[in-house]
Amino acid sequence: MKKYISTILISLAVAGSSCKKDYLNLTVNPNVPSITTPDLALSGALKTTADIVNGGDYIQYASWVGYMSQSTGFQPFTNVEQYNFTTTDFNGPWNDNYSNLSNYNAMFASTTDPNYQAIAKIMMAYDFEALVDNYNNVPYSQALLGAKNLNPAYDGGPAIYTDLMKQLDAAIVLIQKAPATALAPTTSDIMYGGNMGNWIKFANTLKLRLAVRVSGVSTLASSFATAAQATASLGYIDATDAALVNPGYLNSDADGGQQSPLWRYYGFNQSGTPGTGRQEYQANSFAANFYGSNSDPRLIEVYAPSATVDAATATSFTAGSTLNVQGGVPIISTTFGDSQPPTATVDGKAGSTVSPSLIGTGLLTSPTMSAVLLSAPESLFLQAEAVQRGIITASATPASLYNAGITASFEFDNVPNADVAAATYYAQPAIAYPTGGSLAAQVQAIITQKWAALNVFGAFEAFNENRRTGYPAVPTSIYQGANAPHQVARIFYPFVEYATNAANVAAQGTIDKFSSKIFWAQ
Repeated sequence: MKKYISTILISLAVAGSSCKKDYLNLTVNPNVPSITTPDLALSGALKTTADIVNGGDYIQYASWVGYMSQSTGFQPFTNVEQYNFTTTDFNGPWNDNYSNLSNYNAMFASTTDPNYQAIAKIMMAYDFEALVDNYNNVPYSQALLGAKNLNPAYDGGPAIYTDLMKQLDAAIVLIQKAPATALAPTTSDIMYGGNMGNWIKFANTLKLRLAVRVSGVSTLASSFATAAQATASLGYIDATDAALVNPGYLNSDADGGQQSPLWRYYGFNQSGTPGTGRQEYQANSFAANFYGSNSDPRLIEVYAPSATVDAATATSFTAGSTLNVQGGVPIISTTFGDSQPPTATVDGKAGSTVSPSLIGTGLLTSPTMSAVLLSAPESLFLQAEAVQRGIITASATPASLYNAGITASFEFDNVPNADVAAATYYAQPAIAYPTGGSLAAQVQAIITQKWAALNVFGAFEAFNENRRTGYPAVPTSIYQGANAPHQVARIFYPFVEYATNAANVAAQGTIDKFSSKIFWAQ
């Protein structure tokens, strides 16, 4: 159904973003409102946000930022590997975020309770930031009006970011000033269980992300830093209160699949059949070689060992594939854009086909694992850069926040003896925070480690930071004919916009995938 409607016109779709009846989806027609309550709307909307971030909407970014390569057992996806995409590709970020926004908008309108309204504001800011980071200018002030405005104009990315800061401040105030009699969600809040103090920290972390994102935009940097500093004392999320969603995931295929979305995509269904992402993608040599060359134990947690290689007897790998070994565990990865299945000399036999590594058990812990909206490592690295740039002041130093971000990542990826392993890792000269170095060197260290920490669940944020800073220097596809001048700058507005809102989308000019940059990008 979504291919025939513009989801920016939806104002009453509740807790769902597609036409099929999925888990916690309360409607089968996004143009017809469902009868619901704020509690049901909140659960469904948060679950859908988790699906967007942890499902297949951002797989192209996982490839372009060096985490995943396309499976060499599949016909190459030229839209990803050759950058041969059009307005009909990668429409999920637009359709699903706008549909999800309509859920939160409906929840906001259905109640006068300040806590529910604050959560709606925070999550709408989260979704609108994602839309700007995907597309730059998007409908904002005229969006979500339904039949009142069938052709919403586009707002500029900087203007949207500026208002999102105000909306997050307003949400924080709503929570702070809520009377003792105000309702607070409990079981319906599948992220924080009604802990409104954690919602304040989450909103404040989103404010910090906006401020860091525009730190290179001269017209915005100062005002955003002032806004971030004004609430810095409220704190930010960490390992004890990361933004993790769990509605009660089950290893069940009912209602479109009740498994955690990252598991459902990169893992297995109830009967053990591999998910779409597990079939179509495998370890990217850029990330695997980074972990391997830096003695990083996350290598064998993020990626799974090859099922067909004994590290002691495999030699002479084909060009485009790499073997990294840690603790005797073989990780086979392929260069992004290489379409040849990896082969090696195994036990003296040349040309043996070997299985590439897939997503590992450090990330895919179980079908019931929580889904990440904003992780502790991301928050800590944000704080490290913000303190280093002088955006906020804090008692913690950039170096200590940097080390804490690495430690939180080791813990999240289930590295054995994570704290000790992390300390050993960041003590290496090549990894240690460059306290006496230039700001550029310090930012490079922070962003590189943030990138290493967000594989694969935070692919979109890693791609955003790569476009903002240029770190790390991820190589482009080697697929024959790709010939990319540099990394992709953005995806296209979806074809439905050109069909239903033609004048307003045309006003954004001709979009080029390599040169039309998001306003905060390098």
